[in-house]
Amino acid sequence: MKITTSRGLTTIAALALALTAACAPTDSEGEADKTKATPASTSLADCQAADLPVLADGKLTVATDDPAFEPWFIDDDPSNGKGFESAVAYAVADKLGFAKGDVTWVKAGFNQAVQAGKKNFDVDINQFSITADRAKAVDFSSPYYSAAQGIITLEGSKYAKAASLADLKDAKIGAQIATTSLEAVKQIDPSTDPLVYDDTTKAAQALQNKQVDAIVADLPTAYYLTAAELDGATIAGQFQPTTGESEQFGLLLAKGSKLTPCVSAAVDALADDGTLAELEKEWLSQATDVPELK
Repeated sequence: MKITTSRGLTTIAALALALTAACAPTDSEGEADKTKATPASTSLADCQAADLPVLADGKLTVATDDPAFEPWFIDDDPSNGKGFESAVAYAVADKLGFAKGDVTWVKAGFNQAVQAGKKNFDVDINQFSITADRAKAVDFSSPYYSAAQGIITLEGSKYAKAASLADLKDAKIGAQIATTSLEAVKQIDPSTDPLVYDDTTKAAQALQNKQVDAIVADLPTAYYLTAAELDGATIAGQFQPTTGESEQFGLLLAKGSKLTPCVSAAVDALADDGTLAELEKEWLSQATDVPELK
């Protein structure tokens, strides 16, 4: 749902591009089976840079959108290694035997990347939710991040003091259409149907204009909204779905890419040695102070 934009867009318009990927659309078939991302026989010993079928010899070409937003990237510069996804990309490259200087960044719009066809990158990291529908057209690595859902409301609202999901029962809630966030509203089970918006920017504007009492978005997006874009807003709490699987992000590759097992093996190794947890704490630690609502 992201599209490539120019620097001249207004902040609100640019925000729409930053957020729609994180609030990634669901599909009727549910999420892809993430246990099948890495064949059991694949190990990092079989996945060293010199032997990998990359686009450019000795280089790993990594894509993301333009602009690249915080907290996923810092200063709109994916190559600086700052921001959660930039850091993850370099950590994956390192596991595969690529030095930092051997990583080349290119631009790829979100909608462009999720379509079937030839790619101008080896891997793309851009808050892609792993879904069965998308997996028909592209490959995904093992997940590197599981996103909780955040509830955003205005400071001073009675909902800002919610101690449980039940306290939001009578709230008028908004969310982006066809997203995991909208699906998550069912867990709150509000007394009125949620208001549905074309994108998260419009949902945020509705909250700012007091047309809704709260909106639901994935937690890092919720933090970004309250810290940088909304006036007088706060995150009332976070929650994980109690049914099905939580929204998970994976690196995206061309369908049938021979790199997929190795990229998944690298992600799995980063999970096993605690690197992903450390990077999440470093770059997404703002979210850890948000109370969990049940």
